[in-house]
Amino acid sequence: MSGGHFCMERLSFCLLLSAWSWGWAPGGAAKPKGQGYPHMNSIRIDGDITLGGLFPVHGRGAEGKACGELKKEKGIHRLEAMLFALDRINNDPDLLPNITLGARILDTCSRDTHALEQSLTFVQALIEKDSTEVRCVSGGPPIITKPERVVGVIGASGSSVSIMVANILRLFKIPQISYASTAPDLSDNSRYDFFSRVVPSDTYQAQAMVDIVKALKWNYVSTLASEGSYGESGVEAFIQKSREDGGVCVAQSVKIPREPKPGEFDKIIRRLLETSHARAVIIFANEDDIRRVLEAAKRANQTGHFIWMGSDSWGSKIAPVLHLEEVAEGSVTILPKRVSVRDRERIGQDSSYEQEGKVQFVIDAVYAMGHALHNMHKNLCPGKVGLCPRMDPVDGVELLKYIRNVNFSGLKGTLQGTLSPTLYQYQIRNSTPEYKVIGQWTDHLHLKVENMLWPGGGSQQPSSICSLPCKPGERKKLVKGIPCCWHCERCDGYQYQLDEFHCKRCHFNERPNENHTSCTPIPIIKLEWSSPWAVVPVFIAIVGIIATLFVVITFVRYNDTPIVKASGRELSYVLLTGIFLCYATTFLMIAEPDLSTCSLRRIFLGLGMSISYAALLTKTNRIYRIFEQGKKSVSAPRFISPASQLVITFSLISLQLVGVCIWFIVDPSHSVIDYEDQRTTNPHFARGILKCDISDLSLICLLGYSMLLMVTCTVYAIKTRGVPETFNEAKPIGFTMYTTCIVWLAFIPIFFGTSQSAEKVRGVFYVLFAPLSLVDAAVRAGRGCGVLRCPFPAAGQLGNWGGGFSMFYLPHCPSWMLL
Repeated sequence: MSGGHFCMERLSFCLLLSAWSWGWAPGGAAKPKGQGYPHMNSIRIDGDITLGGLFPVHGRGAEGKACGELKKEKGIHRLEAMLFALDRINNDPDLLPNITLGARILDTCSRDTHALEQSLTFVQALIEKDSTEVRCVSGGPPIITKPERVVGVIGASGSSVSIMVANILRLFKIPQISYASTAPDLSDNSRYDFFSRVVPSDTYQAQAMVDIVKALKWNYVSTLASEGSYGESGVEAFIQKSREDGGVCVAQSVKIPREPKPGEFDKIIRRLLETSHARAVIIFANEDDIRRVLEAAKRANQTGHFIWMGSDSWGSKIAPVLHLEEVAEGSVTILPKRVSVRDRERIGQDSSYEQEGKVQFVIDAVYAMGHALHNMHKNLCPGKVGLCPRMDPVDGVELLKYIRNVNFSGLKGTLQGTLSPTLYQYQIRNSTPEYKVIGQWTDHLHLKVENMLWPGGGSQQPSSICSLPCKPGERKKLVKGIPCCWHCERCDGYQYQLDEFHCKRCHFNERPNENHTSCTPIPIIKLEWSSPWAVVPVFIAIVGIIATLFVVITFVRYNDTPIVKASGRELSYVLLTGIFLCYATTFLMIAEPDLSTCSLRRIFLGLGMSISYAALLTKTNRIYRIFEQGKKSVSAPRFISPASQLVITFSLISLQLVGVCIWFIVDPSHSVIDYEDQRTTNPHFARGILKCDISDLSLICLLGYSMLLMVTCTVYAIKTRGVPETFNEAKPIGFTMYTTCIVWLAFIPIFFGTSQSAEKVRGVFYVLFAPLSLVDAAVRAGRGCGVLRCPFPAAGQLGNWGGGFSMFYLPHCPSWMLL
């Protein structure tokens, strides 16, 4: 750029600033010196119209000093940009012809209070009562010059500085155009009605940052803000946008004080480490604070831990990261789309110089002011050369209208700024650090994740999340007040993972799969023929059937012998039939349950018992009535003939059949799958049992009649226990009934008081115990004596009473021969 020499205090070099003549004015030239104003560096350029300028040429001072070190990038580069724009406008014959723009440029020292003091220079001409010119008798220039009238101000840089300055400029109706202030508060035209800017609001930066965070799959971040409008408003905008979009939570929101105490930044790093999972840190801070934060992170040996995301105040500046490259590696920054101004620059081939990112905005701000003045001159001074009375002085309210309606082809487009910030990442490639463009944000994000490098030069994307993702089969239990943090809870028992937040119980016939992400049908089991629980009962049943058939065959063979006739062969056949049915029912109990099997079970499960007990009851009742009648008279009792005995027996059996028929009508038989019987705590071992639908109550009713016959028979057996030994079948029957009662007493509580998982097994053994005891009764009654070749009794030993009642005595049959 063209320029003269601008020698700043405490600098060992001079910077080439402008081709125009401009002066270094000590503080007293612009404003009376006084306590608290030891320095006031400024640039003054004469012109027909004077524009003010505010630039952070120096940083904030320490230990009570107003100004600190020189800011080459955001100070000198931007100041040069204003001088460059003024130079171009003054040399442009089509823009403000015959009107020269002058300038009064002041140093804000990056401090709002200092900027406010400096800005009083802009309003001195408006509050000066003495309007006469100062003239020296000698004709030389006066020591004290009359303050120039500033019609508009370019600046400031920081939002907090612009807000402070805007509050005083609006009182004097001086328009202001900022080239770098992005705080959303400045969009309030009711409070800052004379403020304009050529950069977008932080609202767009905040939205871009939220989109970047979500694109990188981060959901837990911290924020860091410099105290003041820029930092606090930027963070507030980010938090607001993250809440609106959802999916991003702020772990901590830390504020950097305006005047940080020694060790303050070390405390900030320690506080950020309290939520170590929040590795991403959103920064809205000035470059001095950014650098101090990076230095503190380096001192804390946290290089590579934090992933910084900086706003436009960081942008692509070198100063914040100088000698802190490793700490800043991987940082993502945002800067409104830049256009480098290369006109008339003088740069050495080996120079590392890179133009500051907001130089073009300074130029656009100056051009916006110039075009507004040009349009105002065309309307108020048509055909006039130079300023006309209507523009001398320039009315600030009128000028503001032209500023708001200005339209020109600038470096960055419209006055209100672009909405397309560029995204950078600070990368170190081959030991060379650089800001690499990784994308752009318009109304949505365009991010090239594949071009990003992270601390250490790797492409493995770091995480910044509060909680690790839950494993399959686990649900998220959110931490109260922090929707991005959760605890993972296993869907246990018979639950499966419905979604990421809920578990749901599987359907009654299902169980969860191994990782509890879905449900699978519960395996169905039934009693298999190959099972030991089936083989043993089947073997016993076959042996029992063979033994029963053997007795039947023996009875048939000796059917007409006196012994068989005397034993009551009709009831004996009935008894053996019942015993055979009991054994045969074993196969029904093991067979696979279906409609036919379940129907046959209902019929025969109790029928065999009823037939057997009905025959025994009829026999014991007959003996009891004979001896009771014999005590009273010599006549035979009624209904003791074989035919009568059969009628009584079948009458008792028919009641069982009637009950079964009623059961069929009320509750038709069918098979069911019982999933509750073997619903174990561990779903892996859960099984469904295929069985017939026979409830406990139905089973009680089914077997209750047989138990009634058994109890009644036992009562008669007890009453006939004292009969003469010649009636030897009474005692075996009594012994059998005692044994049967014991079996039943053990069977009932076991069957109804425990789980039904082995229902068929217990039923099988039940139908086996009963016929075994009954076979014992039949044989002990002496019905097999002929087969054992016991000596037949003499005719006198056989008694005959009335209705064909016969009995036999086996005194010569040894006990070991009784089967």
